[in-house]
Amino acid sequence: MAVIINEETCIGCGACIDTCPTEALEMVDEKAVCDAEKCVDCGVCIEACPVESISL
Repeated sequence: MAVIINEETCIGCGACIDTCPTEALEMVDEKAVCDAEKCVDCGVCIEACPVESISL
């Protein structure tokens, strides 16, 4: 399983990318995108997101 990123509310700040310990997140078209194969559902990115765009 992987985190879910709401593209409509993501502001593209990159806070989640900087905190991901498995480098599962990247920016695509100014929005965060999760690589499900790398994501370990640790939740660090959820807490880092200032606009609450990420969920499990």
